Amino acid sequence: MNQVEERKQGERKQGEILLQVENLSIGFDADEGLIGVTDGVSFDIRKGEIYGLVGESGCGKTVTSIALLRLLPAPRGRTLSGRALFRGKDILGMSKEELREFRGQSVSMIFQEPGSALNPLMTIQDQLREVFDYHEYSGDRDQRIDALLRRVGFSDPERILRAYPHELSGGMAQRVMIAMALLLEPDLIIADEPTTALDVTVQAQIMELLLELRDEMHAAILLITHNMGLIAQYADRVAVMYAGRIVEEGETASLLRDPLHPYSQGLLRAIPDIESDRPIPHPIPGQVPRAADFPSGCRFRERCPRAFEPCADRPELKNVREGRKTACFLY
Repeated sequence: MNQVEERKQGERKQGEILLQVENLSIGFDADEGLIGVTDGVSFDIRKGEIYGLVGESGCGKTVTSIALLRLLPAPRGRTLSGRALFRGKDILGMSKEELREFRGQSVSMIFQEPGSALNPLMTIQDQLREVFDYHEYSGDRDQRIDALLRRVGFSDPERILRAYPHELSGGMAQRVMIAMALLLEPDLIIADEPTTALDVTVQAQIMELLLELRDEMHAAILLITHNMGLIAQYADRVAVMYAGRIVEEGETASLLRDPLHPYSQGLLRAIPDIESDRPIPHPIPGQVPRAADFPSGCRFRERCPRAFEPCADRPELKNVREGRKTACFLY
């Protein structure tokens, strides 16, 4: 890291807290009753920061993000407890009118599967213009759309605007989603697996684009992924999530250099290391349990090689050293 980036990172550490999530628990009504999918999730994101949320599929990353935008599928999905404060105002208590202004204007989202998020019956132009139907914008709307499409890498925005989603490749659809998310210059961008199913070259281009836009707009990014490589390269801080709970949090470099929680250690051991004498990855045995089958106590204990008697109780996420939190009885 060069001196300029070190200075910027230091400024982000001291920056304004945009989002403060406190003990957020989410549940879904199912045939067998109410099932909790996240339990007491807490974190905060500062202005200009890239905050990573990492874990295997099924850990609760995406459902946490859609809860922050009040997009849980009705009527089964609901927030059970907790708060999500954006600049001090609780998102969960916002009226419909406040939510309409909040979404897109303050926080926007790049969804995991752009092919599914885009409306197949509308042209790209109509979908981008629709954003302005719900928000005030004093500038030239079509000029803003054209400029952003060029900014995300389209040399021929006119052709893209005439197209329907099925006429675009995965990378092109993802770029359209990024442009849509940035139309109103939000303060926080939620990027849910923004590079899934993209080849390595396009993946790098999209991440570099997000970095440039972050710096230009002074926006924060919540980067949701299971790709530890993306976290290592781009995130300032990272939280590791397992079975609906955050089990470790800290500055990215520190956490990757010395992971404390056995789950974090397992995730890193599962990554192939071509520079090592033993490049074969070591996957974590078993899989993330279904939400209906979450065990009591530490939810990782049935897969943990270091589990012992205290793990039958729930470990709390707590500070174990400067800038590092973990939820593990080993500490």
